[in-house]
Amino acid sequence: MRIRSVVWNARERRPRAPVRLLLAVVLVLASLVLFSVAFNAVAPVNPSLPALVVLAAGGSAMPGLAVLAAARLLDRRTVADLGLGFDGDWWIDLAFGLLLGAGLMTAIFLVALLAGWVRVDGTFATGPTVGSFAVGMAVLTLQFVVVGFAEELVARGYLLTNVAEGLEAYLSDRAAVAVAVVVSSLVFGVAHLSNPNATLLSTLGISLAGVFLASGYVLTGELAIPVGLHITWNLFQGGVYGFSVSGLGIDTSVVATTETGPDAVTGGAFGPEAGALGVGAVLLGTALVVSYVRVRYGSAGVSSALLRPDLRWREEATSAETAESAEQDESAEDATGERRPADAPVTDAPDEDRR
Repeated sequence: MRIRSVVWNARERRPRAPVRLLLAVVLVLASLVLFSVAFNAVAPVNPSLPALVVLAAGGSAMPGLAVLAAARLLDRRTVADLGLGFDGDWWIDLAFGLLLGAGLMTAIFLVALLAGWVRVDGTFATGPTVGSFAVGMAVLTLQFVVVGFAEELVARGYLLTNVAEGLEAYLSDRAAVAVAVVVSSLVFGVAHLSNPNATLLSTLGISLAGVFLASGYVLTGELAIPVGLHITWNLFQGGVYGFSVSGLGIDTSVVATTETGPDAVTGGAFGPEAGALGVGAVLLGTALVVSYVRVRYGSAGVSSALLRPDLRWREEATSAETAESAEQDESAEDATGERRPADAPVTDAPDEDRR
């Protein structure tokens, strides 16, 4: 029993956090290997643009789909507990995130342009493989939407949440969440280390951006703000202003640009995250997220949703209790057909039936 308790949380009826994380990593890696095999098998046979778009979007989605499977099979948590509540507030917060990501990247572009650190070479640029600008922009938008959801599910919705839950028994709530933010952000930064043009500075910049993205999740318990930020930050960075996105060059952009300023400021070939402009935008964005949450929700503190898991078996039990209560209410109707509370006394019953 003692050995079993090391890997199994009997109270929550699921593996403990380190075990869940390890198995989730295995699932993510397995999904990427399977997708790579499928891609290499299909791409040479059907190299058409639609097929390649589906394959590219699928590759970006695989880590997110893998952690959704892990959340259901290993964590036994609800989808909403991953930060995907999809209620009215969720969509409003998503809109804020979308606007903030677009606004911050626009500010980076304008500052760089006015300072002479970037040169505009043209407009509505597109690569040779996508054909028209409209097609290229649609493909790019799809790609960044998928990436925004998938990477936030992995880094914040799953990794940050499980680390915080695993540490909650040993640290205070704030400390557990703080450590989880640092761990998930460092993993997020290291995951981009294999990208083209990556350096130690770019890794630190991406890690700081991870803290920025985590702020909306930590304060609301929902992924709406970070998903919105992630989508438009990337889309406006590459698809609108022609910067590299985490080291990856973008063929299609509304404005074709060339960076002429110092790499320490602009981020160079990696993109703004590796330079002072990106760091400044991240710090400003974090302050704006905190201010938004404080104004919209009345306070800005660590959400209890990160430490109190909403598990499927508990939800199913609650649903069963609700159904049973409804049945009791129905059975409590009196002879006149009027409904009364299930616990109301039956005044017209014989004494022996009341005992």
